Amino acid sequence: MKSLQVFGKEMVLGALIAILSVFTAFASWQGSIADSKQNENEILGMQSLNDGNAEYLSANQFIVYDYTMFDGWYTTDDDAKAEYYESSYSEELTAAIEVNPEDPFSEDYYNAMYASATELWDESDAAFEEAGVWDNRGDGLQLVILFTALGLAFSAWASLLKEESSLRPLFGAAATVMLVLGVVFYLAAPAV
Repeated sequence: MKSLQVFGKEMVLGALIAILSVFTAFASWQGSIADSKQNENEILGMQSLNDGNAEYLSANQFIVYDYTMFDGWYTTDDDAKAEYYESSYSEELTAAIEVNPEDPFSEDYYNAMYASATELWDESDAAFEEAGVWDNRGDGLQLVILFTALGLAFSAWASLLKEESSLRPLFGAAATVMLVLGVVFYLAAPAV
C-alpha cells in the first residue's frame, strides 16, 4: 500500500484532474466532429440514393418511350412517320442502332440508360461507407470518454478524502489506470 501513497498526493491528484479534464474535453470534441461527419455522409448517401432511384425511374420511362418509338418505326409504312419515330429516339438508342442495328436493345443500351443512376448509387455506397468509418471513430472515442470520465470521478473522490485515508491513494491509482486506458483506447480508435 506504501507504493500507492504517491497517487494520494495533492499535486498528483490535481495533475490527474487537470489532465483528465482536458483529455475528456478533447476526446468529446473529436467525438462530436466524428458524429457530425457521420451524419453528413449519411445525408449525402441518402441524397445520392434517392437521386439514383429517381434517375432509374426516369431511365425506365425513356426505355419504354424508346420501345414505343422503335415499334412505331418498325411497323409503319409511311416514310414521314418513320422519320418522326427515328427523330424521337434517345441518344442512347440512336448510338445502339449504329453499333448493332439487329439488336439495339442490348446490354450496352441498358447500361448507357442506367449509367446516371448507377453512378449515383456508387456515390451513395461510398458515402455510407465513409459514414461507417466516422461512426467507428466516434464509437472508439466514446470509450475514451468513458474511461477518462471514470478517472475524473476517481480523482475527484480521492481529492475529497482526507490525506490519511487509505482509499485516497487507491482512488488516485484507479484514476491513473483510467487515464492510461483512455490514452490506449484513444490511440486505438479508428483513424479517418
